[in-house]
Amino acid sequence: MRRDEPAFGAVMALAAVFVALGILFLAAPRLGAAIFGVPAPEGEALVYLPVIGLRDLAFGLYLAALALTAGRRAVGIVLAITVLIPLGDMILLGLTRGLAPQLALHALSGLAVGGVALWLLADATTTREDTA
Repeated sequence: MRRDEPAFGAVMALAAVFVALGILFLAAPRLGAAIFGVPAPEGEALVYLPVIGLRDLAFGLYLAALALTAGRRAVGIVLAITVLIPLGDMILLGLTRGLAPQLALHALSGLAVGGVALWLLADATTTREDTA
């Protein structure tokens, strides 16, 4: 991706959000769980929250690295697959907590990730950047 295109900024913003979520779950796991929409587990089970944080942090860094080194099509495909994360979060949260207000946050996340994916994939079909 070219760094001067608006889509690059959108991808880097998504990467920054994932990095921030990762840091949140590492630094304040109970707050991260509350924002996610579930109560934090007690005892040794609490270790799962920093694990989520490490994965979100790593994904944000993967996404930033991909945006810096790959073309629109590759980044768009990764983001399109990533829509499974907020979709799964919504399903699991809905099954366990019902119509929790946090469902809207997960839906917004899915729309943002999916929207940027569509933007990148549409642009990739109109440019020759990813044909090699």
